[in-house]
Amino acid sequence: MKSVTATQFHFAKQTGLYIGKVRDVYTIDGRILVMIATDRISAFDIVFPKGITYKGQILNTIASRFLDSTHDIVPNWKIASPHPMVTVGYRCEPFPVEMIVRGYLTGSSWRTYKSGQRSLCGIPLPDGMREHQAFPAPVITPTTKAGIGSHDQDISGEEIIGRGLVSEEDYRKIEAFSLALFERGQKLAAEKGLILVDTKYEFGKLGTQIYLIDEIHTPDSSRYFYAEDYERNYPLGLPPRQLSKEFVREWLMEKGFSGQPGQKMPELTDTVIQTISERYIELFEHLTGTAFVPLVYDDTFYDNMEGCIRNMLARL
Repeated sequence: MKSVTATQFHFAKQTGLYIGKVRDVYTIDGRILVMIATDRISAFDIVFPKGITYKGQILNTIASRFLDSTHDIVPNWKIASPHPMVTVGYRCEPFPVEMIVRGYLTGSSWRTYKSGQRSLCGIPLPDGMREHQAFPAPVITPTTKAGIGSHDQDISGEEIIGRGLVSEEDYRKIEAFSLALFERGQKLAAEKGLILVDTKYEFGKLGTQIYLIDEIHTPDSSRYFYAEDYERNYPLGLPPRQLSKEFVREWLMEKGFSGQPGQKMPELTDTVIQTISERYIELFEHLTGTAFVPLVYDDTFYDNMEGCIRNMLARL
């Protein structure tokens, strides 16, 4: 077994199961979520048939650490992480939008700008900007949330409010939370010699309280640059070395694949999988400042995971 791409558990009082692009989410008694970060990988909103070794462990561990280090900014859904690939937390009613915070004109925002557009989700941009240029201040470019096989759609904050997707009062709160979380994420990254370039946050409500939900500051939801590399390369017009999933998208585009109808998905060979896995491990070690200790994918793996989850649920 080289990766975990699916789970098939049945827990006491289980009331639902959602299979996302990366995570398997079990609902317990309508009030608790068991979120398993699998090794699945997606790009351009399409899930690959093969997984990336250790990816789920890395995503869940990073997200769990950042949830703990930001709960003073906004409450979050996490109760505990009983296994390196699992987080158990409160089931919240999610807002139907994702809050994308950008500090630099990079990735999809650069592709939009390069095409001639001078507005990102209602935010005007001047002519003459360069790829990887820092914005004067971070900007929020929300998207609607889409399921497997569908594409998230850019949307402005005013349109979110106007369409009634989120009330104006709640939107202004999650807007402020997003900027505060991004500032904290940039500070923590800078301490490790990294730049948090952009990221996404998701929020929900439990009663009247807003909670941060899902993952935070992982390589799937965020983009990082090496600070020293950026400072050296940007003035020369050279691309900075980055730690994120963007290199997977770039590899796909080099192969002629961007998720468009009729395009054939390139094969993830063992060599490519190993390379991607090593990049995830690299980010983990730089971001956490600790050595990565991989799980052992053996015949007892699923039984051990299930046991950890059941023990946790028995205490709730």
